[in-house]
Amino acid sequence: MQHKPSQSINNLILVLLSSSTIRFSTMALVPNSYPIHTKSLYQPPLTEVAEVFRSYLPTNFQEVNVSVVECPDLTSKPFLLAAGGLNGNAKLLEIGGTQYLLPLVTREKLYDLLDIAKSVALEPAFLIGAGAGPHPFIGGNCEGIVNLKIEKGVADQQTRTSKVEGADEYMVVQILPNNETRIALLGNIFASEGKPGKVIKVHVKKRTGAKNFIETLRNAIEEKYGKDQLVGIGGAFLIAEGKAKQHVMRDFSKTPLTSEDDVNNWLKFYEMSAPLTALGTFTSNDGADLDLRVQHFHSFSTHGEAGHYHYDTTPDTVEYLGYFNVAQEVVRVDKPESGSKLGRD
Repeated sequence: MQHKPSQSINNLILVLLSSSTIRFSTMALVPNSYPIHTKSLYQPPLTEVAEVFRSYLPTNFQEVNVSVVECPDLTSKPFLLAAGGLNGNAKLLEIGGTQYLLPLVTREKLYDLLDIAKSVALEPAFLIGAGAGPHPFIGGNCEGIVNLKIEKGVADQQTRTSKVEGADEYMVVQILPNNETRIALLGNIFASEGKPGKVIKVHVKKRTGAKNFIETLRNAIEEKYGKDQLVGIGGAFLIAEGKAKQHVMRDFSKTPLTSEDDVNNWLKFYEMSAPLTALGTFTSNDGADLDLRVQHFHSFSTHGEAGHYHYDTTPDTVEYLGYFNVAQEVVRVDKPESGSKLGRD
């Protein structure tokens, strides 16, 4: 990571000075202005899903330990989440899509997570996952690592954003304030009431195959359920040891991005160091007409690095520790008309 503290502080001051004007001049879409559809998911027992993971993970990792446990307090280090658990009215929120970003951005696609949580009767609401950050507040395109608790209409905002800054393209990471609860363009979010309860614990070391951690878990449920049942899972995992290839989106492209090569050349890739806490969702299939993104995780750290998770770059030493729960329904918010798969890696 390249990091210039003085420039970062200057950028933050500029954001803070301009944010109040931007915040009120560029409002989020209200829920009744876009379609929201809900669909029940197949919800197999946690013990069954744990066994599916336990059977499949050795194809890609040398050391594998999977169990069903009481969720630890995820507000504590090293996870540092806004709520302690992953239980209570668990849902996947699938918001917008890459079609609003590519080939050119649709800037007006802004969604207030406080309003969405209210519209799906989630109280309290604990939202974790991957999306695009609120570009009007930040002053440009950015990654969003959603980590937000809402109780009685009051937000405890622990969401990070990550952006590419300057001629030498260093990374700027900041935590959003409590009064900024928007994301832009797209989001793949696990939503619950943040209550304690049973979860699936996955602990693996030493990657021996070519797949990343989440792809391995997703392929496991895809093989077991994907042809007949739609299963949705979300949660948090820690890269406890090693390094990972992650990207941060540059500012919106002024020229159309029409191929995967275009997208990859536009993204800025970094090698980021553990510990990294990653948040997001994955599904057994794309839900057909729901056009779901089958996996999407963003990570943050306490050492100034955050971005979109691709894969670890240290297979011999990598260690992952994850806690996951199975959602009971998916809420599809503002599904794009186009079914383009561009930019979903």
